[in-house]
Amino acid sequence: MPIIPSIPVTPISQDAFGKMAFELMYHFFAIHNEFGRLFDELIYKRELARRLDGLELEVSVEAIHHTFRKTYFADVIAVRSGLFEFKAVDVLHARHRAQTTNYLLLFGLHHGKLINMRPDSVEHEFVNVLGKLHGMRSPAIVESNYDLDSPGAGQLKEILLMLIHDWGAGLELALYEEAILHFLDREANVFTNVPITGTGGELAPQPMRLLTPEAALKVTAFSASSGGQTQFRTHAERLLSHTPLRCIQWVNIHSHEVTFTTIQQNA
Repeated sequence: MPIIPSIPVTPISQDAFGKMAFELMYHFFAIHNEFGRLFDELIYKRELARRLDGLELEVSVEAIHHTFRKTYFADVIAVRSGLFEFKAVDVLHARHRAQTTNYLLLFGLHHGKLINMRPDSVEHEFVNVLGKLHGMRSPAIVESNYDLDSPGAGQLKEILLMLIHDWGAGLELALYEEAILHFLDREANVFTNVPITGTGGELAPQPMRLLTPEAALKVTAFSASSGGQTQFRTHAERLLSHTPLRCIQWVNIHSHEVTFTTIQQNA
């Protein structure tokens, strides 16, 4: 599996990580009290590494598939066995937890901690991952509502399954999107302005990520129990009806199930 950390790491138990986190947070609270809450993340991390042995900062890990390569940097790896992510934001959000989960999977670790130094009282929470990427390389494929004859559908399915069989499911959505567009010879960060029409004609263009000139790409990670897939489809159909596009090719990736759906105009 072409996931390549820059250092070797060893997973530890939840109890062992809890003790490690307790010691690290003791030093971090002292730093926060002394420095206040207005510095950048790097200042806190470097001061922490000077007070506590065994910390490595900005540790890289690469996700590689053929000609595609993406590098991530975890904020802190402690004693090559515990992962800590630092934020300087008003409040922690689901995307910060997802990012920490992504790093844990990439490094093959089970336990991490997310720390936000911006509030007056430090915000911190544990993030745990029980599975490993190699157990997510053969998810169930659901494609009963997928039209392989529609624009971009065949290529999307082929590329994404190739990536998942290599890396596993469960990583951040942006990684799969970037890799898909890379293998379609499209720039990952380039959006196309699609004209949006309303009552009486065109309103304005909206940037959208396209698989082909006729098909938009959307990748989500809704859980089966959240109801998010049903809600998303309803709103995607409304969006599509106000564009000249033929369809939206939609993939919902969960660790053990991948659902391919084609949302057609006038469906």
